[in-house]
Amino acid sequence: MSIARKVTVELPDDLLVRAQESTGEGLEATIRKGLELVAASRVYDELRSLKGKVELSVDWRDLREDRS
Repeated sequence: MSIARKVTVELPDDLLVRAQESTGEGLEATIRKGLELVAASRVYDELRSLKGKVELSVDWRDLREDRS
């Protein structure tokens, strides 16, 4: 893991409760997971922007036949 930074923030209690219920984890793990999702959202946006722009040379029908 890289260098850690200690931060102090005020967050709404109901938001923290809902987030912890959603993750089923403690406060630190829940906040870490939320930050990871925020950081990953740019990558998801970039992938979505590629929709319809990437041509594949593989036919899905050929892939299905390969399973049998």
